[in-house]
Amino acid sequence: MLEYFKVLIMKKKGLKCKCGFTAKETKLGFLGYKINGWKCPKCKEEYHDPVEAEKILLLNKLKKTSFEVKVGQIRSNLIVRIPKEVEKALSLEKGEEITLKVSSKEKIELITA
Repeated sequence: MLEYFKVLIMKKKGLKCKCGFTAKETKLGFLGYKINGWKCPKCKEEYHDPVEAEKILLLNKLKKTSFEVKVGQIRSNLIVRIPKEVEKALSLEKGEEITLKVSSKEKIELITA
Protein backbone atom coordinates (compact mmCIF):
# COMPACT_ATOMS: atom_id res chain seq x y z
CA MET A 1 0.00 0.00 0.00
CA LEU A 2 2.91 2.33 0.72
CA GLU A 3 4.15 1.83 -2.86
CA TYR A 4 0.74 2.97 -4.13
CA PHE A 5 1.00 6.28 -2.24
CA LYS A 6 4.57 6.82 -3.44
CA VAL A 7 3.35 6.42 -7.02
CA LEU A 8 0.55 8.94 -6.44
CA ILE A 9 3.09 11.47 -5.15
CA MET A 10 5.38 10.82 -8.15
CA LYS A 11 2.47 11.37 -10.55
CA LYS A 12 1.59 14.65 -8.90
CA LYS A 13 5.07 16.12 -8.45
CA GLY A 14 6.97 14.29 -11.18
CA LEU A 15 9.85 11.92 -10.66
CA LYS A 16 13.32 13.34 -10.13
CA CYS A 17 15.85 11.41 -12.21
CA LYS A 18 19.32 10.55 -10.95
CA CYS A 19 20.74 12.98 -13.55
CA GLY A 20 18.83 15.85 -11.93
CA PHE A 21 16.09 16.34 -14.53
CA THR A 22 12.42 15.55 -13.96
CA ALA A 23 11.28 12.37 -15.72
CA LYS A 24 8.08 12.62 -17.76
CA GLU A 25 5.14 10.27 -17.24
CA THR A 26 4.69 7.84 -20.16
CA LYS A 27 3.83 4.26 -21.11
CA LEU A 28 6.80 1.84 -20.99
CA GLY A 29 7.32 -1.73 -22.11
CA PHE A 30 7.76 -4.25 -19.30
CA LEU A 31 8.00 -7.99 -20.01
CA GLY A 32 5.78 -7.67 -23.07
CA TYR A 33 3.18 -5.41 -21.41
CA LYS A 34 2.66 -1.64 -21.55
CA ILE A 35 2.60 -0.08 -18.09
CA ASN A 36 2.80 3.43 -16.66
CA GLY A 37 6.17 4.82 -15.82
CA TRP A 38 8.53 7.75 -16.26
CA LYS A 39 11.28 8.47 -18.77
CA CYS A 40 13.94 11.12 -18.37
CA PRO A 41 14.14 13.39 -21.43
CA LYS A 42 17.84 14.01 -20.83
CA CYS A 43 19.47 10.66 -20.00
CA LYS A 44 16.60 8.40 -21.24
CA GLU A 45 16.53 6.48 -17.92
CA GLU A 46 13.23 4.61 -17.46
CA TYR A 47 11.37 4.09 -14.19
CA HIS A 48 8.48 1.60 -14.12
CA ASP A 49 5.42 2.07 -11.92
CA PRO A 50 6.25 -0.34 -9.07
CA VAL A 51 2.61 -1.30 -8.39
CA GLU A 52 1.94 -2.20 -12.04
CA ALA A 53 5.31 -3.93 -12.42
CA GLU A 54 4.58 -6.08 -9.34
CA LYS A 55 1.26 -7.18 -10.87
CA ILE A 56 2.98 -8.16 -14.13
CA LEU A 57 5.63 -10.17 -12.25
CA LEU A 58 2.89 -11.96 -10.28
CA LEU A 59 0.89 -12.60 -13.46
CA ASN A 60 3.93 -14.14 -15.19
CA LYS A 61 4.53 -16.36 -12.15
CA LEU A 62 0.88 -17.47 -12.14
CA LYS A 63 0.99 -18.34 -15.85
CA LYS A 64 3.41 -21.15 -14.94
CA THR A 65 1.16 -22.41 -12.14
CA SER A 66 -2.03 -24.43 -12.12
CA PHE A 67 -4.49 -24.49 -9.25
CA GLU A 68 -6.61 -27.38 -8.08
CA VAL A 69 -9.88 -25.93 -6.82
CA LYS A 70 -13.04 -27.61 -5.59
CA VAL A 71 -16.45 -27.08 -7.09
CA GLY A 72 -18.91 -25.84 -4.47
CA GLN A 73 -22.61 -25.07 -4.54
CA ILE A 74 -24.73 -22.09 -3.55
CA ARG A 75 -28.44 -22.88 -3.93
CA SER A 76 -28.80 -24.37 -7.41
CA ASN A 77 -25.54 -22.86 -8.80
CA LEU A 78 -22.14 -24.51 -8.87
CA ILE A 79 -19.27 -22.22 -7.90
CA VAL A 80 -15.50 -22.23 -8.23
CA ARG A 81 -13.46 -20.04 -5.89
CA ILE A 82 -10.68 -18.00 -7.45
CA PRO A 83 -7.42 -18.11 -5.47
CA LYS A 84 -6.32 -14.86 -3.80
CA GLU A 85 -3.13 -14.66 -5.90
CA VAL A 86 -5.17 -14.70 -9.12
CA GLU A 87 -7.60 -12.14 -7.71
CA LYS A 88 -4.71 -9.80 -6.91
CA ALA A 89 -2.88 -10.26 -10.22
CA LEU A 90 -6.03 -9.62 -12.27
CA SER A 91 -7.41 -6.89 -9.96
CA LEU A 92 -10.70 -8.76 -9.59
CA GLU A 93 -13.34 -7.49 -7.18
CA LYS A 94 -16.48 -8.94 -5.62
CA GLY A 95 -19.46 -8.38 -7.90
CA GLU A 96 -17.35 -7.89 -11.02
CA GLU A 97 -18.64 -9.65 -14.11
CA ILE A 98 -16.37 -12.00 -16.07
CA THR A 99 -17.10 -14.15 -19.10
CA LEU A 100 -17.21 -17.94 -18.83
CA LYS A 101 -16.53 -19.80 -22.08
CA VAL A 102 -16.73 -23.57 -22.56
CA SER A 103 -13.83 -24.38 -24.89
CA SER A 104 -14.23 -28.15 -24.89
CA LYS A 105 -15.58 -30.93 -22.72
CA GLU A 106 -12.48 -30.65 -20.50
CA LYS A 107 -11.76 -26.91 -20.65
CA ILE A 108 -13.51 -23.82 -19.25
CA GLU A 109 -12.06 -20.33 -19.73
CA LEU A 110 -12.75 -17.28 -17.56
CA ILE A 111 -12.21 -14.01 -19.40
CA THR A 112 -11.89 -10.66 -17.62
CA ALA A 113 -13.00 -7.39 -19.20
